[in-house]
Amino acid sequence: MALFSKELGIDLGTMYIRVVEGGQVVLQEPTVAAIVVQEQKMVAWGQEAQDMLGRVPESLEVMRPLQSGVIADYEVTEYMLEALLRKVSGSVRLFRPTVMITVPHGVTSVESRAVHEATLQAGSREVSLIQQPLAAAIGVDLPIGTPSGNMLICLGGGTTQAAVLAMYGIVAAETLRSGGMALDEAIVSYVRKKYGLIIGQLTAEQIKIKIGAAVPQDEEQSLEIQGQDQVTGLPRPATLTTGEAVEAMREPLSDIVETARRVLEKTPPELVSDIIDRGVAITGGGALLRGVDKLLTKELGVPAYRVDNPTTCTAEGAARAIGMHALIRRNLPVV
Repeated sequence: MALFSKELGIDLGTMYIRVVEGGQVVLQEPTVAAIVVQEQKMVAWGQEAQDMLGRVPESLEVMRPLQSGVIADYEVTEYMLEALLRKVSGSVRLFRPTVMITVPHGVTSVESRAVHEATLQAGSREVSLIQQPLAAAIGVDLPIGTPSGNMLICLGGGTTQAAVLAMYGIVAAETLRSGGMALDEAIVSYVRKKYGLIIGQLTAEQIKIKIGAAVPQDEEQSLEIQGQDQVTGLPRPATLTTGEAVEAMREPLSDIVETARRVLEKTPPELVSDIIDRGVAITGGGALLRGVDKLLTKELGVPAYRVDNPTTCTAEGAARAIGMHALIRRNLPVV
């Protein structure tokens, strides 16, 4: 039976869920679900539910079932995984898929078990868990099977994870339970304080993507946004610049730098010298923020670079890890 079942790598992120099969991304959807409040029934998920954010009546609730990289609503996560597997494998699943699914480094055994059980209940034949930094390292072809040190920083939506890897395992790591969403919240707060405007998370994300940067830029860009005046409640425009976006995100970015610095401090000196030679790989959606590599290089004193496939490498690595199970088994989370 195993010969005919699909082998899927799933990156279960706070912001996005990505599925890889045979080296190809077969599904990428926002980790968002729309629920009928009275019946607790899911009516939409993914992009369809994301489009409803902030635009639905009280009878519907649009939610993120994962918070800071872990399951906050078990039932909704199971519904989503079930819908996802149905979409990828078809409605008639004679041969249920084998799944390698990601969890943040350092999650508790209860949080790990929740992911494992939800994936099994959703219709998987066999489920293994893998830490996101390990999956990302495999996905970007870092030489983690050697006794030399490799450092990777995963800038996710709900978590920031910094890890040093060697011999197919994590030598030193730390997880900060905030990430890209904290940058959005910082922009929301900045616009409210400076301009007296209330904006939503999606608008803040657009500011971050279109004109945002981690360090001051030579070329200053601007973006006109629409918000709600916090005094009158009426719509009002404002124009934001790149410099303002940099200022708004300074504090959460300094927390990210501090997390990476703490990991370097507890890394054995022999591995640190390898990391100085090889540099620090930056993965995750946050790697797309302009200048984040320059910020980390300056603050850590170690060259940092963005990988070629920052948003998909974790799911790609999870899919590849199924074939490497014997090599990495002792370093995977025990459920």
